Amino acid sequence: MKFFIVLLALAFAAPALGRTMDRCSLAREMSNLGVPRDQLNKWTCIAEHESSYRTGVVGPENSNGSNDYGIFQINNYYWCQPANGRFSYNECSLSCNALLTDDITNSVRCAQKIQGQQGWTAWSTWKYCNGALPSINDCF
Repeated sequence: MKFFIVLLALAFAAPALGRTMDRCSLAREMSNLGVPRDQLNKWTCIAEHESSYRTGVVGPENSNGSNDYGIFQINNYYWCQPANGRFSYNECSLSCNALLTDDITNSVRCAQKIQGQQGWTAWSTWKYCNGALPSINDCF
């Protein structure tokens, strides 16, 4: 009986943990959101190294007290408003919790804004993605 209760609790908790995508599911979903295909291998590489393709990740506290959110680990000091009300420039005009949902639209739009303003090097993991990357054509 205890096992059943634990299993039931885990089943209800799972949706709150976000979802784990894979390289191809992320590439297809981003393509459906209008992200240019020639960028998809870069985005999937960043997501792999930032969050292991997990949408519900909140990173550990950074040296300045900020945290990073979601599949692209977007920083709450500059890009989203944390739930605790701490100051944020909130350049993407959204709650950080909006970056943790199964729907990656907000994460993609905010990441595109960051990339447009700061380039790929805005992500510290870019060092793993700057170079020859595998094609994503096999995902389509």
